[in-house]
Amino acid sequence: FLSTFTLAVSAGAVLLLPFSIISNEILLSFPQNYYIQWLNGSLIHGLWNLASLFSNLCLFVLMPFAFFFLESEGFAGLKKGIRARILETLVMLILLALLILGIVWVASALIDNDAASMESLYDLWEFYLPYLYSCISLMGCLLLLLCTPVGLSRMFTVMGQLLVKPTILEDLDEQMYIITLEEEAIQRRLNGMSSTVEYQTAELERELEKVKSKKTNLERRKKASAWERNLVYPAVMILLLIETSISVLLVAFNILYLLVDETAMPKGSGGPGIGNASLSTFGFVGAALEIILIFYLMVSSVVGFYSLRFFENFTPRKDDTTMTKIIGNCVSILVLSSALPVMSRTLGITRFDLLGDFGRFNWLGNFYIVLSYNLLFAIMTTLCLVRKFTSAVREELLKALGLDKLHLSNNPRDSETKPSANGHQKTL
Repeated sequence: FLSTFTLAVSAGAVLLLPFSIISNEILLSFPQNYYIQWLNGSLIHGLWNLASLFSNLCLFVLMPFAFFFLESEGFAGLKKGIRARILETLVMLILLALLILGIVWVASALIDNDAASMESLYDLWEFYLPYLYSCISLMGCLLLLLCTPVGLSRMFTVMGQLLVKPTILEDLDEQMYIITLEEEAIQRRLNGMSSTVEYQTAELERELEKVKSKKTNLERRKKASAWERNLVYPAVMILLLIETSISVLLVAFNILYLLVDETAMPKGSGGPGIGNASLSTFGFVGAALEIILIFYLMVSSVVGFYSLRFFENFTPRKDDTTMTKIIGNCVSILVLSSALPVMSRTLGITRFDLLGDFGRFNWLGNFYIVLSYNLLFAIMTTLCLVRKFTSAVREELLKALGLDKLHLSNNPRDSETKPSANGHQKTL
């Protein structure tokens, strides 16, 4: 239940900017309409504050409670049950909070030992929790900076796996025939192998599953219509390329704005207010494009997050995910979702100002941090896309120069050539 609530808060944080942008355009289009009087600036400000409040609650209270509750067994001498586990969890949370406060107190006394600094330690709700959440938001934006460029280049591969590719210079019947022969050969080896050789049996079963998966994909490609093969796949790839190019161009223009105009800084809420002026040059069409780009960046960041080697084993799998891993995934998605509005405003994807507690982050007023963030995003995204679209050419050049045996590339296509069941080399 706590993990589900955390995911709901993450979805709310993702929808903050799109809802605010579309509400601003609706109020501009119908300023005197009776049926949209409920849609006003105070409502949107309240939603931003609630999203910040619940994000803090989930990040610092609910998810730690869920983790400690899973690990708790109840204190010795008490009757085992839910109450004993809840009591132990609450004690652990209180001890953890006291430990963190003690560390902060000692660090503040060592670094800045004056009366004002010591008195500010008592101002927990108004000073330290927003400051801590500001640090978490900065970490989330740095994580997005790492995940989003990887995800933008990875999206082409993911959509290529979901869609049916055009069959250009390919003979699907011959590939089906080869796959069927390989499946039969592995099945015969499994039937004739003794059950005592567990390691070889398990290895053959894994290989058989891979062959069956390839056979299923080939059958799907064979049954697909000509429209699906020759029109949908190129259209989706062109659309992804256009969205990625627009994102990089917007970031490049935002870098120029930062260099010549101070109002481009994302700090605080200094705009004309909700419903007073359009924040997009192209009006409703520009607002719709901003919303599409925001969702695209969020999906790309999640894809990039699970594509990183450090988080690759973190991916949830059906019927094979522990509760601890589920809690970790919920916390990660919450951090990414809470940082998405900040990243979108920092990169200039939208001009809608950060409202509520999101505009109080200290680091948003630092020109060098914001400019470095934009430069790094543009450079990393460009490098990832160039590496993505030049990998095939690079592989062919290495083969032409005879350097492919040095394993200078980590292209997974090299692993497709493997010995078949009869001992001969076969390329699928």
